[in-house]
Amino acid sequence: MTIELVKTLKNDVGIALFLYEGERLERHSFWSFLPKIDQGYLKSLTEKLVIKNRTHVLLLPSGRRAIIIGQVKRNAMSHRKAFLFVRQVVQTAKREGIKNIAIDSEDFEIGHEKWKPENVLEFIAIQAELANFDFTSYKEVPPEGFPRVEKLYVFREKVSANLLAALKRGKVIGEEINKARALSNTPGGDMTPAILAKAAVDSGKESGFTVKILEEPAIRKLGMGGVLGVARGSSEKPRFIVMEYMKGKKKEKPVVLVGKGVTFDTGGLNLKPSNSIYEMHMDMSGGAAVIHTIATLARLKVKKNIVGLVPAVENMPSGSSYHPGDVLKTMSGKTIEVMDTDAEGRVILADGLAYAQKFYDPKLIIDIATLTGAASVALGSRASAIFVTDPKLEGPFRRIAEETGDFVWPLPLWEEYEEEIKGTFGDVANVGKTRYGGAITAAVFLWQFVKGPSTGSFDSAQDKSGQVPKWIHLDIAPRMTTIDGEFLAKGAAGASINLLTRFLSKF
Repeated sequence: MTIELVKTLKNDVGIALFLYEGERLERHSFWSFLPKIDQGYLKSLTEKLVIKNRTHVLLLPSGRRAIIIGQVKRNAMSHRKAFLFVRQVVQTAKREGIKNIAIDSEDFEIGHEKWKPENVLEFIAIQAELANFDFTSYKEVPPEGFPRVEKLYVFREKVSANLLAALKRGKVIGEEINKARALSNTPGGDMTPAILAKAAVDSGKESGFTVKILEEPAIRKLGMGGVLGVARGSSEKPRFIVMEYMKGKKKEKPVVLVGKGVTFDTGGLNLKPSNSIYEMHMDMSGGAAVIHTIATLARLKVKKNIVGLVPAVENMPSGSSYHPGDVLKTMSGKTIEVMDTDAEGRVILADGLAYAQKFYDPKLIIDIATLTGAASVALGSRASAIFVTDPKLEGPFRRIAEETGDFVWPLPLWEEYEEEIKGTFGDVANVGKTRYGGAITAAVFLWQFVKGPSTGSFDSAQDKSGQVPKWIHLDIAPRMTTIDGEFLAKGAAGASINLLTRFLSKF
């Protein structure tokens, strides 16, 4: 999609008009660009049509197409609704075959009183790109092609270099989110650890960051028993993807992102039921998010030191699968008692977290994973779960999540929960002792591998300045897929990339 900032309206371009309750279309910025025949038609029509909370697609007398979206009162508008309305314009235009559409940026500034105009333009470009995406790689192309908006014109009376840069920045972010969605949507038969690793290499070449791929011998040499254990049941060999984007100050410690890269999750010997297994090719969405967050930062030339790690495996049942009751020795030296082979994501992330600390001495680790169904039970499908070790990080992170639409909600990370994951024969068990609080016990499990060899509690480990990095755990399982009413194509949602890009640019 081409996105262009304009100060006038071309005759052959469709228009999207937002009409607020109690207001007339004559107040809209586009009104003066319409010929009198269109103005008269719209006046008579809007007096008869029910506009409130309705969407109408019209063919005006001049031949121009118009989308009228009726809204609640102007003071009831919010930034949360604005996300949906940008997408609604693009999706409606796609459905109606309107290839070129114009919107007025001021229609989306309501509810963003604290935002600068460039923030709004970046936001519009991101949401438009997301709404214009469809995963069509496996479909026969119709003669007329797949429905898409080819050009989006964003109207604004004053145009500046800052605004143009913001629009370009938003387009880059939206494009990388869509690449991650395409990666996650790829069927498991065509998305193996080796293919995911190649996708990271290709992204590095295209965007400008370095990639190193560790294959099974190197993984074994490092003692990554978690990765090797989960991968045992598959004929597809594991990979450990290491990405470096080091454009910050030389002596500045990096932020390390660790993404779960389970390219297909059957549950292993604890096989998933048939209604839960269908979408498990998307269980590498955390890994895709890490790859394309770094790609976004590289394309935007952000001056930061960022490392991305993705342990990539396929979790399959076979005669060589790891078993319930197995004890796996991880890279950190801690052992994991396997209580459930379907709790595999945290097992491979344990090695990723250990690798981060051994080789990078990070100031912050953020792991991103479609980790638990329990997070979806707790939060539904509209927000990811967030766990933090430093309360000072939670506020800024949640604020940025609110601004970007990658909504998150905090859950507790208390030392009392450590009792739930104590192993009988190993140091830690990979599931809790009961079926309750599964998102929390998974996070507490991971915390054991962040605080490393320390045997202290969560609080005492945090107090040892310089020894334990700050840590954020994002359980994006609730946001793995889009849901009805979001005006996004079905499939992967690309959760957390916009949030992480904005957060890391400022951290």
